Amino acid sequence: MQRPIPCLFMRGGTSRGPFFRAEDLPADVATRDRVLLDVIGSPDPRQIDGLGGAHPLTSKVAIVSRGSRPGIDLEFLFAQLQPNADTVDTTPNCGNMLAAVVPFALEVGLIAPQGSQTTARVLTVNTGMACDITIDTPEGRPEYDGTARIDGVPGTAAPVLINFLDTAGSVCASMLPTGRVRDRVDLGNGSSLDVTCIDNGMPMVLVQAQALARTGRETVADLNVDAELKSQLEALRSRCSEMMGLGDTSAKNYPKMCLVSRPVAGGALATRCFIPHVCHDAIGVLAAVTVATACVLDGSVAHDLAATPPGAVKQVSIEHPSGEFSVELEVDSENPQIIRRAALLRTARLIMRGEVMVKDNAFEPAGTR
Repeated sequence: MQRPIPCLFMRGGTSRGPFFRAEDLPADVATRDRVLLDVIGSPDPRQIDGLGGAHPLTSKVAIVSRGSRPGIDLEFLFAQLQPNADTVDTTPNCGNMLAAVVPFALEVGLIAPQGSQTTARVLTVNTGMACDITIDTPEGRPEYDGTARIDGVPGTAAPVLINFLDTAGSVCASMLPTGRVRDRVDLGNGSSLDVTCIDNGMPMVLVQAQALARTGRETVADLNVDAELKSQLEALRSRCSEMMGLGDTSAKNYPKMCLVSRPVAGGALATRCFIPHVCHDAIGVLAAVTVATACVLDGSVAHDLAATPPGAVKQVSIEHPSGEFSVELEVDSENPQIIRRAALLRTARLIMRGEVMVKDNAFEPAGTR
């Protein structure tokens, strides 16, 4: 037997996955997670029996509800699943899936349109991060067609404008969880290297590609088969996780690891991000915000290489393997380590609506199946 659950299948930024109303999923967390694993088809490297796309970027779920707190219109719980694991991680943020939250809410009636444009304040429940999201709503419906283009997604679409209100220390205790913009990390094998541990929306460890004998211009395919580099990055990730106050993150999706190098296409900085074990074809939304922040912090490993414009409001272009991602940062004029605002543009699209069929035994306690 199978049970139907209403959902919309949506693309948000450079990610995609099923979107659910919270009320349509089991309230019990353990049961909910079993249901989500069945929906996505994990664990299975091909996810052949579910909606997953055999990649972390397409093994994501969004759960949305009306705001239950003053000033909050919508609450968004993000769930990261993995093709090869039976884990459902609701600890980190996802700025890409976030881009489709307001269109989803309008499609299912969680909020009402406000005119030709609709703005909603969305709380990411995972980390307590709030943002204002604005989309076009001509004739009272989400607009998906438009001229906005983001690298990593073919074609053009209507813009989704995201203005983050508070991203510092999304998971860590602060934006600079070690208390420093640069740390020298002893790898325990007689070698050490400089890193920047930072969390302005996403916990990340930045390291100069050259310090690991790489150029930072390698292809995603080459990096994904570079076993030596992956081993080095995982050892570094383990050490830095402790320094950042995150404890053992061997089973977590954060901190993300990022190789940084000088820009090659007119941007501020070139990146190769790992999420955390697979090289990203682009860069995550909140990873881009965090890397852009490191670019403007004097003394960081990114600042050494970055080309950033002057002024308190800066457009910081982060290069990645499939293009670039521009972040607008407003820096405090008196204390440049305080980021007043981070804003960016994404797009989203409704791909399919209907019901996902879930095996009946996913709703049963583990010991009774």
